[in-house]
Amino acid sequence: MLLLGIDTSGKSGGITLAEGERESFQILGSTTIAGGTFSAQLVPTLADLLRKHGRTISSVDGFAPISGPGSFTGLRVGLSAVKGLAEVLKKPIAPVSLLEALATLSDVQGRVAAALDAGREEVFFGLYVLETGQPKKLGEQLLARNQFLKVLCSSEVARLVTSDHSIATIAAECGVSIQEVERPGSEVAARIGLGKLLAGEIVSVEALDANYIRRSDAEIMSKC
Repeated sequence: MLLLGIDTSGKSGGITLAEGERESFQILGSTTIAGGTFSAQLVPTLADLLRKHGRTISSVDGFAPISGPGSFTGLRVGLSAVKGLAEVLKKPIAPVSLLEALATLSDVQGRVAAALDAGREEVFFGLYVLETGQPKKLGEQLLARNQFLKVLCSSEVARLVTSDHSIATIAAECGVSIQEVERPGSEVAARIGLGKLLAGEIVSVEALDANYIRRSDAEIMSKC
C-alpha cells in the first residue's frame, strides 16, 4: 500500500511518501514545508515528492493527515487539500491526532498520556492505551494548567510523552515518568495511518474534520 502522510498542524509542516503492509513499513521520502506557505506550496511539494520517487498521484492508495490539534489555518489548508484529492481519486482517508502521534512515541506500553502546550495557560491532553497494534484512545481534552496537573496526577499513567519542555517542567510536580520527544510530523502520521488504513479505520471526505479541541476565537466571540 502506498500512502501519503501530511502534516500542516504546526509552524512548519511536511509530507511523507511511504508504503507498507501489515508487517512492513518503509518511508520512501519526506519533505518539509515552511510555515506560512502551506496554501501555496502543499500541492507543488507533493507533486515534486511523487515525481522524485517515480510515482503518480493516482498510484497513492490512501491519505494519513494530522487532523489536530494545531494551527487553525494550517489544518484547514492541509485537510482541504486531502479532501479534494481523496474525492477525485476515490481513495480512503485515515486521520491521525497529533496527541495520538505523540503517545505512540512512548518507549513503554500500557496507559500513556500525551500533552502539548496549548498557550493561554492551557494544555492539550490525551490518554491512550498502547498495546500490540493501534493505540486505543481513552480521551482528549483541553485543560487549564492546574486542571492538567490534577488529571495527570490521578491518571496512573506509565509515561507522559510531550514535545514541549514547559509541559515536562509542570508535569514534574506529579512525579510521573516523563519522556520528551521531538514534535511528531508526517512520518509518524504515515506510520500510524498505514495501520488505520489496513484496519479500515477511515473516514469519508464529508466526515473529515479538524480536531481543534479548542474553539476558535471567532466561535468564542460569537457566543458572547
